Amino acid sequence: MSLARQQLIRPLSRSPLLSFSTFRSTLITQRYISTSKFAQAEHHDHDHQLHSDMKLLHKGSQKPLYANHDKDIERYKRGATAVDKAVHLFFITEIMRGMWIVIENFFREPYTIMYPFEKGPLSPRFRGEHALRRYPSGEERCIACKLCEAICPAQAITIESEARMDGSRRTTRYDIDMTKCIYCGFCQEACPVDAIVETQNQEFSTETREELMYNKEKLLANGDRAEAEIAANLHSDHVYR
Repeated sequence: MSLARQQLIRPLSRSPLLSFSTFRSTLITQRYISTSKFAQAEHHDHDHQLHSDMKLLHKGSQKPLYANHDKDIERYKRGATAVDKAVHLFFITEIMRGMWIVIENFFREPYTIMYPFEKGPLSPRFRGEHALRRYPSGEERCIACKLCEAICPAQAITIESEARMDGSRRTTRYDIDMTKCIYCGFCQEACPVDAIVETQNQEFSTETREELMYNKEKLLANGDRAEAEIAANLHSDHVYR
């Protein structure tokens, strides 16, 4: 406790005429004075530090940082004036420009296509329904490295494998839960032999969730059906891979 507070409290504690509320008010006043002095001192130190930092910034430069303050403000004065805004408001120029665009496009050839009888172009990188590919000899490409299973962020791929008589490894189970798949294409990028790919087929909606649980036979059938399309897409994109 400071000396000033002791001198203030000592006579109050000895005087029997002062009530408890008066004593409490005196303590609160003394505390407020001490806090105000501390805040003023802290604010003074902050201003002193800021002033020192500004000196360091301006040191070595001929002009202060705020020398182009007027030019910076002038940039924002070159906008539309009040007269221009009033003209656009009362003459409804925005609506007229919008109507002109409508009339201009009215005489153009429509962009609407009659889906599903007409379909728009798809990129070779389009990520649609999954498929497993085979080599031209008929041997399946997948070597059961399980990189696609490891990299899948949705954990939608499940693989089981076994070794063959010649020492190679092939899958006995390759399942994809299409309800989990987010079509990120990571499985296709991770595969070292281009076994698992995503085709351009986007029309594979089903009535039940069970039909979206793809097994190895289903994926191989998709690959056999779209092999020509898959090979052409991979060839057109091989420059960027």
